[in-house]
Amino acid sequence: MASLRLKSIVKTFADAPVVKNISLEVDDGEFLVLLGPSGCGKSTLLRMLAGLESISSGEISIDDKRVDHLPPTERDIAFVFQSYALYPHMTVRRNITFPLIMRRHRWWFHLPIIGGIAKRRIEQSPEVVDLVEKTAKTLALTPWLDKLPRTLSGGQRQRVALGRAMVRQPQVFLMDEPLSNLDAKLRTSMRSEISKLHQRVGGTFVYVTHDQVEAMTMGTRIALLKDGIVQQFGTPRDIYEAPANTYVARFIGTPPMNLLKAYVSGSTIDVGGASMPLAPHLRALFPGPFEGEVILGIRPNHLQIDVGAAGVPGAVSLVEHVGAESLIAVALDHATTAHDEEGLAPNEVMVTMSGYSSLAMGQRISLQFDLGEAVLFSATTGQNLACAQPSHSLISQ
Repeated sequence: MASLRLKSIVKTFADAPVVKNISLEVDDGEFLVLLGPSGCGKSTLLRMLAGLESISSGEISIDDKRVDHLPPTERDIAFVFQSYALYPHMTVRRNITFPLIMRRHRWWFHLPIIGGIAKRRIEQSPEVVDLVEKTAKTLALTPWLDKLPRTLSGGQRQRVALGRAMVRQPQVFLMDEPLSNLDAKLRTSMRSEISKLHQRVGGTFVYVTHDQVEAMTMGTRIALLKDGIVQQFGTPRDIYEAPANTYVARFIGTPPMNLLKAYVSGSTIDVGGASMPLAPHLRALFPGPFEGEVILGIRPNHLQIDVGAAGVPGAVSLVEHVGAESLIAVALDHATTAHDEEGLAPNEVMVTMSGYSSLAMGQRISLQFDLGEAVLFSATTGQNLACAQPSHSLISQ
């Protein structure tokens, strides 16, 4: 397989920049996820890797060989499309075999009789039959090899598309939201299958999605994009525990991180009228005396609801039971959030509790903060105040 390097990639459409100076390095065997909302440039970036879109400037290298000037057929990559893109008149066997036939393509393959005979010879050759059958066995497609795509389920069609990519044994696998057309249960099982496939094949995968669950469960590293700019590039754990800015903090996590306006004075922080001592890792962000506004980021599972105890006061505004846990929205009396999101009031935060909660809407409570798991962001730029650390820094501006 191969490593992948993108250096200062720019793409413009009609003088409007869509991808803005992106630089990424992907090691051999990694599973990179390009994550972001619709229109952020992730699919455009993937298509440039494949050679389906030209780059406006920059360099793309595979195993230290520059390929941005090469056509798609010479880049040794395989592309799995969102829509499967299977040939409806071909059996599963022929769909999987087709890349191997095209690899040996000659001009006279277009001749009706001679071309048909040549294609069948390739398809029936021992090495091709063996490779196709091994690929089908890996993807549990053997019983359907002689079926047409229209007789298959969505998950089976997706596996055929994966098999067509695998059989070429490419250096890099590119996948453009391959699970978006599947239902929720099937997406879960296909996530597992693709992750197992990556472990078995050991190849370099680049996977595009807008689904953070797919990114967090499948990727070895994630590049989170917004408006054509990489906001953060790192492991799922890095991005979850130490988001580079407030955008990353609100994008990753279900429910996302709570962001609250706060005031730091010396070794204490004030949130909603309650003063709390800064945790050591937060106090270390201010080597000298500091007094001023910050944004406090804290995950819903690091907030605890108490009834009658001292803390940040508020009232329960919503209770949702989702099986193993309950989601509680709390309207705080004096605190203000730093996120503007539909469905949440300017003073509401989300709290997760295990099991079914007996709390009722309107009930008075107080919140306890686990500041040992909190993050501080600049009140003006929204950047993580710990971003001076290399592992949490922005890779692309």
